[in-house]
Amino acid sequence: MVKVFGHISPDTDATGSAILWAWYLNAHTTFDAVPYVLGSLNKETAFVLNCWEIPEPALLEAVSPKEDVVIVDTNNPQELFSNILETSILQIIDHHRLVGGLSTSSPIEVTLKPHASTATVIFDLLGSHAETMPENMMGIMLSCILSDTLEFRSPTTTPHDKNVAEMLAKKLGIEISEHATEMFDAKSDVSDFTDAGLVHLDSKKTEIGSKNFRVSVVETTNPQLVLDRKDSLITAIKDIVASESDVDDVLFFVVDILKEEATVFTYNELIKDIIALSFGVSREGDTQVLPGIVSRKKQIIPMLKLPE
Repeated sequence: MVKVFGHISPDTDATGSAILWAWYLNAHTTFDAVPYVLGSLNKETAFVLNCWEIPEPALLEAVSPKEDVVIVDTNNPQELFSNILETSILQIIDHHRLVGGLSTSSPIEVTLKPHASTATVIFDLLGSHAETMPENMMGIMLSCILSDTLEFRSPTTTPHDKNVAEMLAKKLGIEISEHATEMFDAKSDVSDFTDAGLVHLDSKKTEIGSKNFRVSVVETTNPQLVLDRKDSLITAIKDIVASESDVDDVLFFVVDILKEEATVFTYNELIKDIIALSFGVSREGDTQVLPGIVSRKKQIIPMLKLPE
C-alpha cells in the first residue's frame, strides 16, 4: 500500500492533492493507495470535503521504515515526519521552491512546477485521465486551486491555474465566486480554535539566516476576529517558542483576503528588526500592516531577512 500525504498543518491543497493523487493511483495504475493527513483539518478544508461528499482522510501519526509513500504539496523535511528519510519515497509532487534535505536510496519521480496549487500540477500529470475525473475529484481540484490562489487574488496565480479552475467550474456548473465565498467564510470562523491551535493552523518552518522560524498565516475575510485576540495569541506564541526546541521564533501574519493586506505581530525586538528590514516599515508598535501582502510563498518567505 502507498500512503499519500502532504505537510503537517494540512490545508485544502495538501489534503485535496493527497486525495486526488491517491484516486489517480488507484484508478489508473497498479498501486493501491490511501490518502492521509498529518494534522487536524481547518474549517475550509472540512467544508470542501463535505461539499463534495468526500470522506476525511485518516490521520497519519507515524511512518515506518521502508513504507511506500508519496509526498504532495511540500518538499521540505521540516514539514514532515522526522524519520521521513527512512521511508521509501516513490514520488514528490509540489509547487513550492526546492528546499533540499530529502534524500532517497534510489531515483524517484519528482514534479515541481511554478503553479499556485499542487492540484494544478496534478491536473497536468493526469493528462487525458483528467477528462475522466468524477465530479467529486473535479470539485476538490477546483477548491484546492481557489484556496491557494485566494480566488485568483494571490500573486502566485498563473494563467494556467485560472484556466484550469474556470474549466472545472464550467464542467461542474457552479459559479466560482459563490463557491469561493463559501470556502472563505468557513475558513474565517476561528472561534473554536485555541490560541496555540490558531498559531499552528497554517504554519511552515523555514530558515532565515542562522535561525529557524515558524511562519504562521491566518487567511480570513474577518481579520478583526483574530486581531482582537492579539494579547493571548502573543502569549501562546511565546509558549510555543519556549516549548519547541527547533524553533527560534514565530512570525504570525493575519491576511485580509478582501483588502489584500497582511497584519504581522511585531511583539519583540527580533521580530521588529526582521519585519522592518524585510518590508521597509516602522519598528513602532506590536503590529504592522503590510499592504498588498497575501502570499507566504511568494511575498513573505522570500523577503525575510535576518539583521546582521
